[in-house]
Amino acid sequence: MIRSMTGFGEAERQTEAGTLRVEIRTVNHRHLSVNFRTPASLAKYEPLMRDWLRAHLARGHANVAVRLEPAAAAAAVGLKLDDERVAAYLALFGELRTRFGVSGEPSLADVLRFNDVIVRDDEGGRVEVPQDDVQAVMEDAARAVAAMREDEGRRLQADLEGRLAAIDAALDAITELAPQRLSAERDRLRAAITELSQGVGVSEERLAQEVAYLAERWDVNEELVRFRSHNELFRELMAANPEEPVGKRLSFLVQEMHREANTIGSKANHAGIAHRVVAIKEEVERLREQVENVE
Repeated sequence: MIRSMTGFGEAERQTEAGTLRVEIRTVNHRHLSVNFRTPASLAKYEPLMRDWLRAHLARGHANVAVRLEPAAAAAAVGLKLDDERVAAYLALFGELRTRFGVSGEPSLADVLRFNDVIVRDDEGGRVEVPQDDVQAVMEDAARAVAAMREDEGRRLQADLEGRLAAIDAALDAITELAPQRLSAERDRLRAAITELSQGVGVSEERLAQEVAYLAERWDVNEELVRFRSHNELFRELMAANPEEPVGKRLSFLVQEMHREANTIGSKANHAGIAHRVVAIKEEVERLREQVENVE
């Protein structure tokens, strides 16, 4: 079973520092590419988070948003007065009274108008989030993403199998039509020679040589065999272990399918075969678009 590279997962966990939430969104990408948005206090865990994510996702671009909502107690002890600034403001109030004769005393409201007198206490009060908690919530979110990607993969595989079935039907039709064009061409050549030679007998030996030459030029049997082999391998890869990424190999097979379709089309020389080659190319293009999202 294949897995899509489109997915979403989220998880949260209560920690000593507050509620830790992780959201992961993934889209298609050639490799595993991860973009983090984390609080400064958790940035140190980013290399580890990348490793934890890699254990669940092999390919795709992942946007990881990590949020920490501090508990009330943690938020309270995380603030303090900037003593130096408060002292400086009070000194300036005193200088204002002395130098300019302004009366009155500064109130608490006056001091708090300066929004930099209460600052974060990064040294003392902050509660650290344990690594085990970060790993647990990260892996829970990653598992949710992987589950969604598997569900998307099942729907994607059903569509791909439908495309392959349509291609197989077109290949069967080409296999049936290919011999008919030689018989039709032989009859056409005989009629043309008879008309041009004004009734003189046609050399069946020479006609057979021309038909044999055309048969060699128009032979598409090898291309049909290879195309069916590509289809069979495509199905085998889709049925393989979902933990093994197969998207790149499927992309290569699609390129080879397109090559075989072009070769068959160049040898067609038959309206019915040409029409089916066009239909095959349309299905191969849809395969290519869908395979771009396979992990």
